[in-house]
Amino acid sequence: MKKNIAFIGVGYMGYGIAKNLILNKFNLRVIAHKNRKFINKIKKLGAIEKSNYDDLLYGVDCLFICVTNTPVAINIAKKIKTKLKKDVLVIDITTHNQDGSIKMKNIFEQKKIKYLESPVMGGPVQAEEGVLGGIIGSSKTDYNKAKLYLNTFCKEHFHFGPVGMGAKAKLICNFLSLGTTTFVIETIKAVEKLDIDLNKFYSVAKLGSGNSGALYRIAEKAIKGNYKGYIFSVNNVVKDLTYIQNLLSDIPNAKKLSSLTKSFYKEAKKNGYGDLLVSELIKK
Repeated sequence: MKKNIAFIGVGYMGYGIAKNLILNKFNLRVIAHKNRKFINKIKKLGAIEKSNYDDLLYGVDCLFICVTNTPVAINIAKKIKTKLKKDVLVIDITTHNQDGSIKMKNIFEQKKIKYLESPVMGGPVQAEEGVLGGIIGSSKTDYNKAKLYLNTFCKEHFHFGPVGMGAKAKLICNFLSLGTTTFVIETIKAVEKLDIDLNKFYSVAKLGSGNSGALYRIAEKAIKGNYKGYIFSVNNVVKDLTYIQNLLSDIPNAKKLSSLTKSFYKEAKKNGYGDLLVSELIKK
């Protein structure tokens, strides 16, 4: 019998994950959260849209949550906890602060609902291609149960321990990736300001130790005049770096680096660029 899945948060990241669940023959129900564009796209692939949580969650085997931040996720969890049957598995893709996933687990545990955190590495393109990296925090039993679903959109997934460890590992991964991305953005700005040929620069830079996924995503498109290679908004970067700062509060040099990185994006947000993709800052 096909498993019935509900999905809250079909947006830039959620769409690709939801698409792969459908392609792997799961029955998928969705509800509009923020962006109708992705709801309309996923419905064309066979998802069924529901207008309220009661209809969305009735009889489901698994619920995916993929929303912007911890407060939004906790608000949703409090609204839906009484609408899910016992032992349903909740898979939470949300990037949480260091305590957020633990709070989510505690909310669902009150109703004997299983909870697994699975923030991911990779962007919307990797989500559609089904090659994300899953960062898991849960019991081993729940992890084994979740593999059926995780395998549809992850190239690999890694169990870091109980709930809470996934959030910590994800934030440290983002500390690395957002720091690298900031260097790439400022480097390309400098390349263009100094009239260095970007195509030639990228061709030689990627042969050295400065090569990275961020360089590939941003430079490949920037060479063609497209500055939307890194699909992550300035607002989301500020949010993640705030979480990262708090996590690194007892690690002085790392905290300083996170604060410096955050200052770039806080200034961009202050200047009205919060909704831009971070790679679009090259031209600002």
